[in-house]
Amino acid sequence: MQAVKRFINRMRSKSPWLLHFDCGSCNGCDIEILACLTPVYDVERFGIINVGNPFHADVLLVSGTVNHRNKKVLTNLHAQMPSPKLVVAIGACGLSGGIFREAYNVVGGIHKVLPVDVYVPGCPPKPEAIIDGVVLGLQKLQRLHEQPSVEKEA
Repeated sequence: MQAVKRFINRMRSKSPWLLHFDCGSCNGCDIEILACLTPVYDVERFGIINVGNPFHADVLLVSGTVNHRNKKVLTNLHAQMPSPKLVVAIGACGLSGGIFREAYNVVGGIHKVLPVDVYVPGCPPKPEAIIDGVVLGLQKLQRLHEQPSVEKEA
């Protein structure tokens, strides 16, 4: 049974499924994330598929600033994802709150609500930077899959 779990985990790191959540931003980062899915950048060559169901997702891409209204939704999405999971913060707003960080309703960057594994800076970041960040995160996810303690958590 352990060998089957190790095989499944190894395959999950070879074809990760992404869930994208926009906390509320100018949509610049969202456009760049969607550009990654086009044939020009072709993230499918890494086995990456964009899904809309957190129960099937391995990687959570988050853009925009976290505010008091959407932090519960963000934590619920993260809680519904199977372990091990990866969180990638996209853009200046995702990293620190960006130009909205002084607003009364802004909590700040994504790291104030969730543990972030990879930060992709920029306003908005280029699709190449987003792909590099996701690939860097996939390397971390692959190391997590190889650890035997991960199977005990799931």
